[in-house]
Parts: sequence; C-alpha cells; structure tokens
Amino acid sequence: MRKYFGTDGIRRIANTELSPELVYKVAKAGAYVLSKHTDHTPTILIGRDTRISGTLIESAMVAGFLSYGANVKILGVMPTPGVAYLTKKLKADASVVISASHNTYEFNGVKYFSNKGMKIPDTIEEEIEEIMDSDKLTDFTAVNDKIGVSEIRTDLLDEYVYFFRKNFEEDFENYEKENFVVAIDTANGATSVVAEKVFAALGIKHYILNNTPNGININDNCGSTHLDVLKKYVVENKCNLGIAYDGDGDRCLAVDENGEEIDGDRLIAIISKYLKEKGKLANNAIVATVMSNLGLKKYAEENGIHLEQTKVGDRYVLENMLENGYNLGGEQSGHIIFLDYNPTGDGILTSLMLIRVMLESNKSASELCKIIKMYPQVLVNAKIDPKKKKDYETDDEIQTEIRKLEEEFSGNGRVLIRPSGTEPLIRVMLEGEDKAYLKEKAENLAQLIEKKLK
Repeated sequence: MRKYFGTDGIRRIANTELSPELVYKVAKAGAYVLSKHTDHTPTILIGRDTRISGTLIESAMVAGFLSYGANVKILGVMPTPGVAYLTKKLKADASVVISASHNTYEFNGVKYFSNKGMKIPDTIEEEIEEIMDSDKLTDFTAVNDKIGVSEIRTDLLDEYVYFFRKNFEEDFENYEKENFVVAIDTANGATSVVAEKVFAALGIKHYILNNTPNGININDNCGSTHLDVLKKYVVENKCNLGIAYDGDGDRCLAVDENGEEIDGDRLIAIISKYLKEKGKLANNAIVATVMSNLGLKKYAEENGIHLEQTKVGDRYVLENMLENGYNLGGEQSGHIIFLDYNPTGDGILTSLMLIRVMLESNKSASELCKIIKMYPQVLVNAKIDPKKKKDYETDDEIQTEIRKLEEEFSGNGRVLIRPSGTEPLIRVMLEGEDKAYLKEKAENLAQLIEKKLK
C-alpha cells in the first residue's frame, strides 16, 4: 500500500498535508529514482496550473531537484499534456506537473512523468516512497559545482502551440468554417494561458469563458466538472459547440448546439468512427475503463470495433494501449489519449479532433452523437468498515443479490461494484434502461452491503 501516491500522483491540501518539506523530499527522491541510470546531469521540467499555492510548491520542488544535482527548466503555467509533450521533445530525463486537476483551489498535487512523457508506473512511485522514508536521502546531496541550476523557460509554451499548428493548421485552412463558432471554458486553469493562442492560430472563431485565473477560482463553478454556465452560453449565443477543460487541461468535455453534454464515452465513439473510416484506428480497437457506459460497448459491437476495458484510471488505459498497439482510449470524464500524438490525455487535442470531425463531415455535434445510445447510470456509495473492503466478493447474500440483478438485466444492463481507493466506501453502480428502477435497486444493494460489512 502506497503511503503518499494515489491513483494520480500525490494530491492533498496545500501547505498543510502537502507541505514544502514533503515536496522537497518527493523532489529529491524522485530525481534520484528517475535519473539513476543516466550518465549525465539530469534535466527535469516543471509545469503547474494556476492555484495560489503553485509557486510555493514549485519553489520546494526546485530546491529538491537542485539539491540532488539536477538541472531544472521552469515552464510556469502549462497544461499537463504540454509538459508531457515537451519532456519528450526536449529529451528531458523527467518532468513534474504541480496540479490537483479538477479539485478545488485549496488542494494541490505532484505528478511525475518519465522521459517518454508518460505518467510513471506504480512501481516507480513505490520506489520513490521507499527513498523518501529511508536514511538514504541525505546521501543524495550535491556539493560545490555539482549543485543543479534552474532557468525560467515560459517561452516553451510557444512550442506547445506549434504542436497543434503542425497537426491541424493545413487541414483547418481547407475547411469551411465561416459560420462555425465555439465557446471555450478554460476553468480558470492551465489552459487559460494557451487555448486562445491555439484557436486563434487555427482560425477558429471562439468565445473564451472563465479565462481570468486569480489563484482561487480554478474549477470554481466552471470547467469540465461544472457545465451549466457553458450550456446556457452555447444556447444563448447560438454557438456550434461548447468545450470545457479541467484545471490542468488533460480533460475535455463538450456541449452540443442544443446545450446537451457530450461526455468522454460519446467523444470516443465519434472520434473512433472517424478514425476507422480513415483507416487510422490502430488494430480496430478502443480502450475504456469499467466505468464507461454500456452504450459504448454496444456502439463498438454494432460498428465492428473491439473494446478493451481496464480498471479506473488513465494510466491503466495507457498501459493497455501500449501493450496491445492501440491508439485511442480514454475515460468517461473526458480524459482521452491519442497515442499517435501524445502519451497523455490532452483536452485541447481532444476538442480539435472533435472539431475536425464536425467540419469535415459538415454535421452538427448533436447529429454526430446519434451513433451512440447512452444508458442511465446510478451510483450509490455504501459506507463500510475499511478492513472489509474486499469482503463483498465472498459474502453469499451480497453475491446472490448481484447475480439476481444481472439475470434481470439479461444483457441490457450492468452491475459494477467497486471499492473506493481512498475512502471507506463501496461504490455500487447500476446501469440499464429505467433510471427510477436502477435507483431503487442500487440503494437496496448499497444498504445490504452496509449492513453486512459494517
């Protein structure tokens, strides 16, 4: 069991649970683990989102890296996928993103990326933790001329803008987009520094919302976790599309011209169909997690596409893609990976792929969404004794109830039971045709689990 790292790096309340002292140790240990096999002075990139605590955490991170003897390039405010892209492009030894993604401003976090621009695996995180809690940390202290140096490289944001121009500019010049308008919600987060530059460079008419970060308004009733403002704006201003990113810019959700949400499952369906028609869907497959809607599975079956499902977390989606040679995968939350472009989810990239499909097909977003029928999902949490998180698997009464529900659904519904990774909860998710029926059955099953596993 890892002590510091969770499913997406370390994420805690800034300057209390995520103290500068802890960050310093994470940096020093991480620099050692990620560069111990190199024969040169390591270079590490640091990017962050717009949280008020960002520069505090960044300073502690820089100190830890320099103390180890690593050189640092400070990128400033930069979306997570931008940092991942630059790590590969500049052949850096590692990188760090300081962000708590979609969480509120008081949280912050640390995510490591390898020299390939990918989130580091669980085993590497465990090794970093082992060094942090050992006496070895003092052994990794650079002295004299071995101390690292840092430089401010906010100019590298232009390299990330060029990445989009290189991949989309030529095609977009040839599309008819005179009457095409997009509303973009940057969540007062990391995409606030770059989204407008990208859309202006590609000649896409756009309105920008929630693009004035002040350190405490990141994700505050805006972005991919709060779509109501964007939905209203799209309808009132007769936009063709609304786009919402999260705090660190690795997720994208969309809103069609009628103000209806387009989640990650719909995005994967729309873009996979386009790629398949172009002969660009690697091995004719997509990767999603067990939380993806049953509609995505049925869409894949109807369109002759193989669907792989992993446990929850974009790192597991990526692992499956790499193992099997797939190039498209993602989560319902809008974290979508296009492996031909970048080895991490990229909100701006996802939105441009959707816009490409719309402009090339000359279809509205709502028309494109008709290829997939979404099933209602109901999620209920059961509070249990944390020591009994796995006991539902062997409890006869609980298992009998699950089997009864599965028989009732007979292929047109689903039961998913998932222990929380961070809380004393079992998550009960039912999926099917009738939402009221699902709610009643999910609550009954959650009550049974609570009664048996207290």
